[in-house]
Formats: sequence, structure tokens, C-alpha cells
Amino acid sequence: MRSFHTRWLLAGAWTLAMIALAPEPAAGQQAPDTGLGGPPPNGLGRGGFGRGRGPRTPAGPTPRLPENPLLGVNSGKPDFGGKGMWQVPYIIDMQKQGKTVEGGVIEVPFNAAAKKIFDQRTETNSKDDPEGFCLPPGVPRMMYTPYPTQIYQLADRILFIYEGGAHVWRLIWMDGRNHPVDPNPTFLGDAIGRWEGDTLLVDTVGFNDRTWLDAAGHPHGEKLHVVERYTRTDSNTLRVAATIDDPDYYTKPWTVVTTATWAPGQELLEYICQENNRDTQHLVGK
Repeated sequence: MRSFHTRWLLAGAWTLAMIALAPEPAAGQQAPDTGLGGPPPNGLGRGGFGRGRGPRTPAGPTPRLPENPLLGVNSGKPDFGGKGMWQVPYIIDMQKQGKTVEGGVIEVPFNAAAKKIFDQRTETNSKDDPEGFCLPPGVPRMMYTPYPTQIYQLADRILFIYEGGAHVWRLIWMDGRNHPVDPNPTFLGDAIGRWEGDTLLVDTVGFNDRTWLDAAGHPHGEKLHVVERYTRTDSNTLRVAATIDDPDYYTKPWTVVTTATWAPGQELLEYICQENNRDTQHLVGK
């Protein structure tokens, strides 16, 4: 069977072409809607290939965990889990498909070095994208790949399990610890979290420089600092606001807002990127 990853690459190449060919919005205008508020446009989420489709349950109030001391810091907080999974949208270009906190068009504050890298990746059609070689997507890109995720809330931590993106997991420590003084650079970094009302704030540092922020090629280095805010606005919607701060590549922090959609009753599949991976033959670039 041909791998899921191959289908995403081909679908993604088509979507990237459509985004590139779309006219830029005039001054004062919003960018065209790309299906940000639900599943990826034109069925580009995993459910778009037949799994997880069907009539969507109307949105209800945000579900909450019970008040129970065994749930620790998550007692009484919004329930990010349940019997189902989060359908993650396919965000190829975070600048064009994401939105600002106010809902406007994102302007990426590149410095000269970052703009040169980004332009080179655009010119070569992202042929060197590390995710195409089965490496983990990194952060915040784990929430931009078209594979679903499940979230588990424990007493002192929150666990993200991803179907795709090298089939990895991510721990968010909620026990009040600080970041290590000199963390070992990793693909997903060192993540600590806390609740701000009903919003989960995740603060992550300690990244390596082997990932891209998105498939379009927005770069980062080891000084990357990402602050994510997860808010379940209703039973069907998870709002994800990711603030990017990397002084080696951007002149100031900037924020990208996307959403994931709840797929009730669905489960993650086993997915092994390296198995029958045919992506590399398509990464021909220019």
C-alpha cells in the first residue's frame, strides 16, 4: 500500500502551487479563507481520504474535566481529550494560511539572513524539507502536519501523541519546574506548561536547528523560543496560537493562529514514515 506520507506530499505540492498562484490581497484586505477554521481545504486532512468523514456533530460547550484532586493541575480544566482525536490542518505556509491574533494577515519579520534562506527554499520548491526525509517536524509544525493527534491530561503533565510527524509523542510538564539552564538541543525542545484561565500555555526552548517551521521553509535556529496557547473554544474546535521568537532570524516575535477540529469516535493509526517512503523521489526541486 502506498504510504500516507506520499499522498500528503502530492496533495501538498498541489496546495502549495495554489497558494503561490493566489493573488496577494490588496492593501487593507484580508487574505482569502483557506479553511483555517475546520478541516484542511479540499479534503487535505487525513479524514479527507475517507476516514473520519461524515456529518459533523454541531458544536457544543467546551467539555471540562471533573473537579478531582487525582487530576492535579488539570482538575476542573477544559478537557482536551475524550473518545476521538484532533484533526490537524495541513498548514504549508504559516504566513499565508495562518492568521494574527486579531484575525488579520501575518507579516513575517524576517531579518536579512532569514529572508535569504526562505527565498532559497522557495526557489528550490522545498526539496530539502527535513520532514520529507522522515525527520520530526518540530514545533509548532507538529500542529501543521495533516495527521491527527490525541491529548492526554495527567496530574502533573500533558501528553500529545501524534499519528504522523515520525509518529512521536511530546510531554508538557505541568509540575512547576523551570527549563534546564543549558538544555540538550532536540527536535521538540524542552516544554513546560501552565494554565492561564481556560487556556493552556506551553513554553518551549532547547530546539536543534534541524527542522523548518513549516513546509514553505520558514527557518529557525537553536535560540528558537516558542510559546503556544491552546484553547478549546467549543466541543469541536481547538485554537492554537504559536508565538515565534528567534533573534537570529526574526527582528521581533510574531504569532500564528490556526485551529484543529475534533473528530469524535476516531482513533490514531500506526504510521511508520520510513516504510515504503516514496517522498524523496518527488523532492526534485529545481
